[in-house]
Amino acid sequence: MDRIRVLFVCIHNSARSQMAEAFLNKHAGDIFETFSAGLEPGMLNPLVVTAMSNIGIDISRNKCKSVLEFFKAGERFDYVITVCDETGGERCPIFPGVCKRLHWGIPDPSAFTGTYKERMEKTRKARDTIENKVMGFITDMMGRETPVKVKVP
Repeated sequence: MDRIRVLFVCIHNSARSQMAEAFLNKHAGDIFETFSAGLEPGMLNPLVVTAMSNIGIDISRNKCKSVLEFFKAGERFDYVITVCDETGGERCPIFPGVCKRLHWGIPDPSAFTGTYKERMEKTRKARDTIENKVMGFITDMMGRETPVKVKVP
């Protein structure tokens, strides 16, 4: 059976889309073939790398990729999920073939302000929100109850 192809998109592919890709791979990598990309690829957000490492997921070697690379290569996806604000999501190109677009509005860790501790706490909250969204997506796709629910403070 072919795995369901999912592309997570945000502005820089430095935080939210990287976390979503990692969570979908962790929880259902046998069912989904998962990718992430950005409209304007940047550098991995160190707060996100730390937040993911805190729960045992290493994304430190991930690269930020351009959504246009996937588009130009004619890649086909079953789902394209934007995890940025509405404006960023509207800039996502239309991919060839049949795909369903979903939008999950998640705050951008690169925009968080405050002390390191405050920004880290906000990043962890965004991480947990993304994991909950991923678990809900898996549940919707599989038609069964969510096996794990992450507590968002």
